[in-house]
Amino acid sequence: MKKVVVLGAGVVGLTTALKIQQTGLYDVQIIAGLFPSDPKNIKYCSQWAGARFVSTEKIGSEQAEIDWATFQEMWKMSEPGGIAEECFLRMTQRHYFTEKLPSYSPLQRMPGFREIPRAELPTGVKATHGVEFQTFTIEPARYLPWLAKKFQQAGGAMVRKHVQHIDEVTKLGPHAVIVCLGLGARFLGGVEDKSVFPSRGQNVILRAPWIRDGSSFIDPHSNPRLGTDVVPRKSGEVLIGGTQEEPKPRPETTREMLRRSLALCPQLVPPDKRSRNPPDVKDILPIVVEEACGHRPVREGGPRIELDSRKATPVIYNYGHGGDGYIKSIGSANIVLKLLASV
Repeated sequence: MKKVVVLGAGVVGLTTALKIQQTGLYDVQIIAGLFPSDPKNIKYCSQWAGARFVSTEKIGSEQAEIDWATFQEMWKMSEPGGIAEECFLRMTQRHYFTEKLPSYSPLQRMPGFREIPRAELPTGVKATHGVEFQTFTIEPARYLPWLAKKFQQAGGAMVRKHVQHIDEVTKLGPHAVIVCLGLGARFLGGVEDKSVFPSRGQNVILRAPWIRDGSSFIDPHSNPRLGTDVVPRKSGEVLIGGTQEEPKPRPETTREMLRRSLALCPQLVPPDKRSRNPPDVKDILPIVVEEACGHRPVREGGPRIELDSRKATPVIYNYGHGGDGYIKSIGSANIVLKLLASV
């Protein structure tokens, strides 16, 4: 059986390795410095993700099809009785805008899509348009271990090692090496892709199990560093996002994020604390679980999913998905499978 090495154990690396192992044609080994069982680490982006499926890629583009392939498979996984139902929360998502949704938006092919009448728009934000559809959020703390377990049950192996140069792996004589290192692709000797860089963002996690629908407000003319997203999870946590380029959690940023999220979703206030109108940030501070900053592995020019056959050992790259690692994980792994079959 042909041996394949996958570098990286984030959601992209785990998904890619699992897909390859499940073919029964390869003996796959994941080599990584960090695994899902480890405590949260800022170098392990997949642990920090909001992991809500909302694609922004233009319909008809390759990236949109990658996203759609992921959605279709995850939608089946998340259905009642699905193989990973416990890792997902199916929900209604409402997106509010200051401009009409463009005709090429991928949101229009989501289940249950409808335009929200103006009379139903929230009063707390300056939205002029809105859409509603069915989607899901993924629970990173459940899904990453689930992927790792499935991979090992299928016969895959996981080795903890910090690889400094790709030659450390190719000299072992594998049939192919798959690089799924995210930000690590910038520093791995023999790859050193300087177009990869970290996009830092701050999130706040609340304990609010009564929130089961998601909502977002998007204003392209507002401060681009601050977004408004309410992302519920199966566990009862709700992620409030998010910002761009925050080096560490800032209390003033947290309060501003909470203020904006309350304007969008006043129901965040615990039911027994809803006497104040309008609600105040102090009403939800007691349910804050965590403030966090993660590093999204962004790549100039978009994700890199390609075969490099110039080396004695073929190398396939699958990284640079930014904040869309979960959204692109299955679709990009499917492309890797096709590339691997060609070598």
